[in-house]
Order: sequence, then structure tokens, then C-alpha cells
Amino acid sequence: MEKFKQITIEALVNAPLEKAWDCYTNSEHITQWNFADDSWCCPSAENDLRVGGKSKARMEAKDGSFGFDFEGIYEAVEIENYLCYVLADERKVKVWFEPNETYTKVKVVFDAENENPLELQQGGWQAILNNYKKYTEQ
Repeated sequence: MEKFKQITIEALVNAPLEKAWDCYTNSEHITQWNFADDSWCCPSAENDLRVGGKSKARMEAKDGSFGFDFEGIYEAVEIENYLCYVLADERKVKVWFEPNETYTKVKVVFDAENENPLELQQGGWQAILNNYKKYTEQ
């Protein structure tokens, strides 16, 4: 039986696989898109892209009123194909990169937490993925 409900989000990114992967996994790029709304920012990110490595991004309200570290440990890393990491509360996040002739499909499946409504979680994560898409397509 599933421990957590799963939520799926995706984006069709008008970029080749190599660029889509780099923008998703390179710390310098992550800080440019990893927030759900323009009143937030991602001032720092670290990404040790290997099994057992840590992904960590600081997410903060621009006014300084709130912030948190979002981090996980990689269980699987298949370059330009697939990522799986586990959060501190044992929820998993899985990310697939599927290239096409004109775009790269990025699909994220994550375990929902139990504090917020599923729709709110899906909307927040989709907003972040939409920021990633916009940034990558620039």
C-alpha cells in the first residue's frame, strides 16, 4: 500500500535535452527559476548529482518574512534521462526527461505531504516547473 499519494506535473520545454537537463540540474540555473511566485526567490542552490549526493535549494520570500531549505538525497541519477531523490520526511520525487525533435518533456511525480491540500501542492509545484520552462526557453 502507498505511504503517500502521488502527484504528477509536467512541462513541454522548447529546448534540446542537453539544455533542459543543464537548466534543471545546474545550481547556477536552479537559483533563477526555483520559486512558485515572483514574491519569492532562490538565493542559493547546491546539487551533488550522484547517487547518495544531496540536492539543496534555499527558498525565501523576497521580503525576508519566511524561508526554508528544500533538500533531498539522490537514489538514482541517469544523466539526461531520470532523477529520483528522497526528502527528509521520506517522500520521493522522480523526474523524467523525454526528448522529442522540437521539445523536451519534463515529467515530475512527487509524493504529496499531508499538511496541505493536494490541489495546492500540485499548483505550487507546477508553478515552479512553469518558471523552469520559461527560464529554459529564454
